[in-house]
Amino acid sequence: MRAVLARLIATQVCLHACMTGFRMAAPLMALREGFSPAAVGVLLALFALSQVFLALPAGRFTDRHGLRRPIRVAVVTAVLGALPSAIWPIYPVLCLTALSCGAAAGLALIALQRHVGRLAQGATELKQVFSWMAVAPSISNFLGPLVAGLVIDAAGFRAAFLLLSLVPLLALLGLRGVTELPRVVAQPGQKKGSSWDLLKASAFRRLMGINWMLSSCWDVHTFLVPVIGHERGLSASAIGAILGSFALAATAIRLLMPWLAARLHERVVIGSAMVVTAVLFGLYPFAPGAWTMAALSVLLGVSLGSVQPMIMSTMHQMTPPHRHGEALGLRSMTINGSSVLMPMLFGTAGALVGVGVVFWCVGAVVGLGSRLAFGLSVPAPEPHRLGD
Repeated sequence: MRAVLARLIATQVCLHACMTGFRMAAPLMALREGFSPAAVGVLLALFALSQVFLALPAGRFTDRHGLRRPIRVAVVTAVLGALPSAIWPIYPVLCLTALSCGAAAGLALIALQRHVGRLAQGATELKQVFSWMAVAPSISNFLGPLVAGLVIDAAGFRAAFLLLSLVPLLALLGLRGVTELPRVVAQPGQKKGSSWDLLKASAFRRLMGINWMLSSCWDVHTFLVPVIGHERGLSASAIGAILGSFALAATAIRLLMPWLAARLHERVVIGSAMVVTAVLFGLYPFAPGAWTMAALSVLLGVSLGSVQPMIMSTMHQMTPPHRHGEALGLRSMTINGSSVLMPMLFGTAGALVGVGVVFWCVGAVVGLGSRLAFGLSVPAPEPHRLGD
């Protein structure tokens, strides 16, 4: 199990690092070419936008084809979408690359999460494997931009784009030694239904609402900390350190989660994290300087970083195994839709009523929403059988 998890984590890192590297480098090139911040905002939104519309088809695709074929499709999509930017590094081509890399990373994530969920035996193992898999985005969020920045400074944008376009090919090496699992299908005569039928289950709707609220907390923190830092007169490096401390804390708690999984219950962790997040958001506008903001950022990273493995574990327990991909697709659509829309909403609200009020409003919503988390239950999934 550990060897397989290591290979799957490496596979995700390779595909996700391609996207995170381009997500840093492409806007930087656009700015240096004289494009407006609005154009750069559109470029950044495209990385998430493709995942909003492709998440459900990607989920169904993984339910039909398992792991290997979706990963190969993701690799081809990433490479063919990224290479043109190394040849013609112009704004329209960068937009195409953003769409392609975002779609590839989204498809790979759904396929990998579905596969590791099926590998686990029982609730404790579910929490453990999803805790390990949650480390992969943290690694790629660090490696992708770092490698891209180093190559840009040393050899220019074309060289960086070329290197990033080749990184997904390494994901194919991660698939070696990973056995494809038998397909899980519904019982004969059982109606498949649409993806939206999953939302008819009240527990699943509740979980999606919780997931959206917590995803919005990530977005509001990432988007508004630079704004409130600027209002406090902090330097760019100080603001970067505050956001970096959040990422490091989230990574650290995810590394600890596999050892704590047996002692933790999903709904208690999720509900407690929502209450803590609400309190921290209430305190953020009163932070007088960088050190206080960094301390709050670390605590917030621990709180929000602990949630994803618990949500994934709960989702896999309440969803029929033959529809895990669809459920993951709905979750991905919710998260990426939030990433596209919420920054615009937060920016408008911050300009009208102030950044502090936005923190308080989001914190209040999350705090009240903790009641949903503490009341979560895991109903038995539909019957299923193994296919050929």
